[in-house]
Amino acid sequence: MKILLLGEYSNVHWTLAEGLRRLGHRVTVASNGDFWKDYPRDIDLARKPGKWGGIRLMAKLYALLPRFRGYDIVQLINPIFFELKAEQLFWFYNYLRKHNKKVVLGAFGMDWYWVHTCTVDKPLRYSDFNFGDKLRTDESAIKEQRDWIGTPKERLNKLIAEDCDAIVTCLYEYDVCYRPHFPNKTKFIPLPIQLPDTYSAERCQRSKTTIFIGISRGRSAYKGTDIMLQAAKDLHSKYRHRMKLVVAEGVPYDEYIQLMDGADAILDQLYSYTPSMSPLAAMAKGIICIGGGEPENYEILHETELHPIINVQPNYESVYSELESFILNPVRIPALKQQSREYVKRHHDYLKVAGQYEELYLSLLSPSSGSQQHR
Repeated sequence: MKILLLGEYSNVHWTLAEGLRRLGHRVTVASNGDFWKDYPRDIDLARKPGKWGGIRLMAKLYALLPRFRGYDIVQLINPIFFELKAEQLFWFYNYLRKHNKKVVLGAFGMDWYWVHTCTVDKPLRYSDFNFGDKLRTDESAIKEQRDWIGTPKERLNKLIAEDCDAIVTCLYEYDVCYRPHFPNKTKFIPLPIQLPDTYSAERCQRSKTTIFIGISRGRSAYKGTDIMLQAAKDLHSKYRHRMKLVVAEGVPYDEYIQLMDGADAILDQLYSYTPSMSPLAAMAKGIICIGGGEPENYEILHETELHPIINVQPNYESVYSELESFILNPVRIPALKQQSREYVKRHHDYLKVAGQYEELYLSLLSPSSGSQQHR
C-alpha cells in the first residue's frame, strides 16, 4: 500500500511508518516534527513564527499538493493536521478526501471529542478536565475548552470524524470518547514502540534509585508534571542519600532519550489512565513507569498477568506516597523492570502494531469495507 501519515505526536507516526515499511509498504510522513521535539519526517512542515510564517507554510502546502494525492490511505494525527487555523483546514481536508482512496482520523490527543466528553459527559473518574463531577479550573484546561468548544475546531473535528473511513484510538481514554459516537468505525490500536535490542533489569545505581521526569513547555500544569516534580523534589530533599533526580525540560527528543537512559523509573501523566509514548519508550528500556496504570488500561489490552505500572491517583499525596515506597523498597526494581520491558514487547512492539494498522487499512480497501465494523 501507499500510505501518507500527516502530522506528529510524540513520534507515533514516524514509529508506525518504520513498522509499515518493514512490512513492505510505501510510507510518507509529513509533519512539523511535533514542534520543538523535532521528530523525524520525510516532508518538513514546520512553521516559522508570526503571520509570515503562516503565509509561508500555506504557500508550501499548496506547492506540495501533488505529493498529497494518489495514496491508498491518508491518516491524520489530529483534526488540526497542519499548523494552520481550523478555518483553513476544511479545504485541505476536502482535497485529501477527493484525491486519495481512504482517510483515517487518529484520536491521539487534544480534540473536541476529548474535551467535550470529559467536560460534559465525564465518563472517566478523572481526566485533563475533571475530577469526578468537578471540572478543573486551572487556566490550561479552560484554554483548551475555549479553543475547542463552540469553535471552528469543533466543526472541523465533527466533519472529519463523521466523514472519514475509520477512527483509530490509541489510549483507553480516547476510545471512551469516540466509540459511543462511532461504534462501527472506531478501532483501538496500541501505540507503537521500537524496543532497543538490549536492556538491563538491574538497578541502575546500587546506592541510589534514579528518578526521571520530563517537563513539556507550557503544559506542566495541564499534564500534572508540576505536582509530580514537586513530590519528587520534596522526596529528594528527604532522601538525598537514596535518590537521584533527573529533570528534562523542553529538550529535543534525542536529548530527552539520552537524559532518560540510566533511570530506574519515570514520572509521567498524572491525569492519565494509561502510559503514553514517553513512558512506554522508557518501559521498553526497562525503566519503570510511575503514573497512569488504571485497571481499564489493562482491560482494553486484555492483559491479566503483567501489571508493571505503579499507578498513582491525581494528587500530590498519592505521588509522594508511591514514590517514597518505591525508593524505600529497591528490591522491587528488577522484577518491575523486567515486567515493564515484557509489557511493551507484548502489546506495543512497533511491528506488531504496524500489523494491526495493516489489517485495518486492508479492510478499508476491500470491496466489502462498507459493511465492516472495526472493533
